[in-house]
Amino acid sequence: MTEPDLVPVFDGHNDTLLRLYNSKDTNVEGLFIEGTQGGHIDLPRAKKGGFAGGMFAIFPPPVEKARRAVPLAPSDTEPLPPEVPRADALNSTIAMASILFRLERAGALTVCRSAGDVRNAMAKGSIAAVFHIEGVEAIDPELTMLDVLHAAGLRSLGIVWSRPNAFGHGVPFRFPSSPDTGPGLTDAGKALVKACNELKIMIDLSHLNEKGFRDVAAISDAPLVATHSNVHAICGHSRNLTEWQLGAIRESGGMVGLNFATGFLREDGRMNSDTSLDIMVRHVDSLLQALGEDGVGLGSDFDGAMIPAVIGDVTGLPKLLDAFAARGFGRALIEKIAYRNWLSMLDRTIG
Repeated sequence: MTEPDLVPVFDGHNDTLLRLYNSKDTNVEGLFIEGTQGGHIDLPRAKKGGFAGGMFAIFPPPVEKARRAVPLAPSDTEPLPPEVPRADALNSTIAMASILFRLERAGALTVCRSAGDVRNAMAKGSIAAVFHIEGVEAIDPELTMLDVLHAAGLRSLGIVWSRPNAFGHGVPFRFPSSPDTGPGLTDAGKALVKACNELKIMIDLSHLNEKGFRDVAAISDAPLVATHSNVHAICGHSRNLTEWQLGAIRESGGMVGLNFATGFLREDGRMNSDTSLDIMVRHVDSLLQALGEDGVGLGSDFDGAMIPAVIGDVTGLPKLLDAFAARGFGRALIEKIAYRNWLSMLDRTIG
């Protein structure tokens, strides 16, 4: 899959399925395999950039809009988007899952249900895709749909996107703001955490507010993971992780994937593509100090956010790895950040 001289990247988060779903194209397999105009990930560009796989998110979009409404300018009053009706979320979730499996049938990727599956797919040169849901509005409080989705291959989920649902509350896109923006998990949310532990579904803390994070930390027996979040001390966005959150993640043996979204990187909190590699390296440096070498990976948010123009799309991944090397990171550490830490985490969460 990847070019032989590239360090492979296993990425903690992308929204490529949402982009393909929003395209309304009847041949999304062809779009992905042959290459698309715009967006961040397709098969030709993945090969060029060393993208070996990642968590492929299914995000139920707001009914009134086909794409996320993320403000370009900082705001300290940005409200939470409204809840999404379960019927609408179920329809879009199943439709995006269908796209994932159609891509697999077309030979574009391999849906992986274990860390061993990921390693095997990477060894064969196939994109290793882990079925992930970002915002579980499609799941009923009785968790019957959780069983169905798990049987279909679901191995990772974020309880909320940045809005409330039956299980908990997300953080708004608010800057500057702490993540302490609302109540914790509901009883259904706490039951969901326990069920995920039993089924070996990894829980993603990105987008969850502080009280919800504390609830997961108190209940879960798995490592704490934020697939696509950054350091609040550098960028004071509600989506980023505070010192105590990073401490809890480290104590659990968990990890964080660096989010490439410029509004979660920059000190001014702005969504501005004129954002340097230096600030990305600075976040990684801080994550390494907080979590250690085994606790840091990448969680790009490709196809779901404005990313630095210097990265551009998935073909820009080698530039980031080169920036790590220029900062003095050795090959072993770069490989940990690029893919080895995620493989270790999947060993310990999904098996």
